[in-house]
Amino acid sequence: MIGGLRIGHYTDEARRTGCTVILPPAGSTGSCEVRGLAPGTRETALLAPEASVDRVDAILLTGGSAFGLAAADGVMSWLEDRAIGFETPVARVPIVPTAVLFDLSLGDPAARPDREAGRAACDAAADGAIAQGSVGAGTGATVAKDPDPTAGWKGGIGTASLEEDGVVVGALAAVNALGSITEDDGKSA
Repeated sequence: MIGGLRIGHYTDEARRTGCTVILPPAGSTGSCEVRGLAPGTRETALLAPEASVDRVDAILLTGGSAFGLAAADGVMSWLEDRAIGFETPVARVPIVPTAVLFDLSLGDPAARPDREAGRAACDAAADGAIAQGSVGAGTGATVAKDPDPTAGWKGGIGTASLEEDGVVVGALAAVNALGSITEDDGKSA
């Protein structure tokens, strides 16, 4: 466990998609910056400093393009079953910022992480080493797809962390980049 985080993956190897959930300790806050040519997100605006919500109950990264946003429903349901969420006068609402990546061209284009996939990722969340590579949201991720979007090399999930003076800073990325890879001389690799 890194700083109290639990991370879980749902991986569909056969269809080349999946999702990754980060379950932070209670009372955690978050922030993000959305980039890319066609970002697909849900509830990321809640992470802005001026937003009224001051917590994050889970963060979800998922494949399946915009269809994969449905996996957040499963994460919310899993949290709701455990009475985790932002208390309102009428209900407790889990806060689950979500971002998707386009992985439809590597595996089955009809494969999309859904509600059950989101719940499965939460069930898999554990302390300890974090699986990296072609797992979870990185299962269908590719890189170096320019100029041919159907080509590319395998991307995936990567993590890093550093602890200094009792403070842990960590990063988890699902790498799915268009771009191209070039040598030092500017030629394509």
